[in-house]
Amino acid sequence: MKILAIETSCDETAVAYLEATGDLPHPEFRVLGNSLISQVPIHKEYGGVYPMLAKREHQKNLPLLLEQTLKEVGVSRNASGVDAVAVTRGPGLEPALWTGVEFAKELADKWHVPLIPVNHMEGHLWSVLFNNGNTIEFPLLALLVSGGHTELVYAGDFKTFKILGRTRDDAVGEAFDKVARLLGLEYPGGPKISHLARLHRERSIEPSITFTVPMKNSKDLDFSYSGLKTSVLYTVKKLESLDDDTKQEIARSFEDAAIESLVEKTKQALLSHRARTLIVAGGVSANIYLREKINELKTEFEDLVVFFPQPELTQDNAVMIGITAYIMKLTSRNKPTSDIEASGNLSFNTV
Repeated sequence: MKILAIETSCDETAVAYLEATGDLPHPEFRVLGNSLISQVPIHKEYGGVYPMLAKREHQKNLPLLLEQTLKEVGVSRNASGVDAVAVTRGPGLEPALWTGVEFAKELADKWHVPLIPVNHMEGHLWSVLFNNGNTIEFPLLALLVSGGHTELVYAGDFKTFKILGRTRDDAVGEAFDKVARLLGLEYPGGPKISHLARLHRERSIEPSITFTVPMKNSKDLDFSYSGLKTSVLYTVKKLESLDDDTKQEIARSFEDAAIESLVEKTKQALLSHRARTLIVAGGVSANIYLREKINELKTEFEDLVVFFPQPELTQDNAVMIGITAYIMKLTSRNKPTSDIEASGNLSFNTV
């Protein structure tokens, strides 16, 4: 099956052309064409993503990326050879989502092929299937961490999901970016915070500034990051100056607390639900310190298999949307239709 996939949920415009073969649990994917334009340079001066500006850029980028992707594959725009068009329907920034949805509708209608709407968060989950080489065993637990979402999801099979916990306010990626702004770092600030934190750890000294791990003693699996962000704000306000050493110390203490929260909640979920597979995906899954701490869980859960996406698939991308569309087809959840609406708050169990 050949799938043309489109992703426009936030500030990446992405188009991919995939060939999907095989059945579950061993589907295989070949990326025949893949194009992506990041809007980070445009939004950087504003310190975050502006939805209407993102929409405008998606409208400009989509025709260019389609042309580029099809050229890479070696087919014409009028004879694509695709069997289906897949598109992110939500969650995300609604103006941005609508741009992708409308563009996908036009293509599916023009090429007379099915249009498959995909849930962006399920896309992150199944991004680990690309060139995996291993069998995902169920039940599984997924820690999905990005700029807009922080969720613990339990799956009994390829089509049955239950949200065990989610953030009550800021997502962890959002908190990283907000703390970066407090330290005078450019957007996107998450990787910069992690870099400073790593520099401080390499000095082998304990930070004198510490932050409480959010929700550590709660009896549920929810997350919260607004309080941690506020603690950083008050700390910065009390300081007479913010030199490089202090920035490193604050970044390290913030990352320690933020990551410990993710790991502890994941550990609690593993203890209560006995998953055989743990998937960690989304933009924050590229965080090196998080990967180290998650991998340490394998010493406590001997039979646990842990999967992370390839680094290039941690960010928003169209490849994961194409992969998920194929999983939906194999599990009879594709139900192609031209009557698709974008939904900024789309829940995990809906497409």
